[in-house]
Amino acid sequence: MSKKKDKDMVDSIVCSFCGRDSGEAERIIAGPGVYICDECIELCSDMVKEGRKNIPEQELLKSDILLKPREIKERLDEYVIGQDNAKKALAVAVHNHYKRITCHHSD
Repeated sequence: MSKKKDKDMVDSIVCSFCGRDSGEAERIIAGPGVYICDECIELCSDMVKEGRKNIPEQELLKSDILLKPREIKERLDEYVIGQDNAKKALAVAVHNHYKRITCHHSD
């Protein structure tokens, strides 16, 4: 591919949420078929934080929303190729971490 085509491809990247192009945004993150700019990430983060304020902490930490290690590994499988032993270890560690947090908060 020529340098001009490479530059045109970079210039044509736009945020899938607000439509800002790479020249208007400080940073654009690419996902599978979508892009999101730094400002939309910040806005989404604020929305999530605001939504959590309306949910009691006990509800957020309920064990029924705690993913099982198998479910965590399945999510990792969507993004990481191979490395099954590492994914299993990470899934168990994450599950145990959140379980400890839940137990600690219920005291």
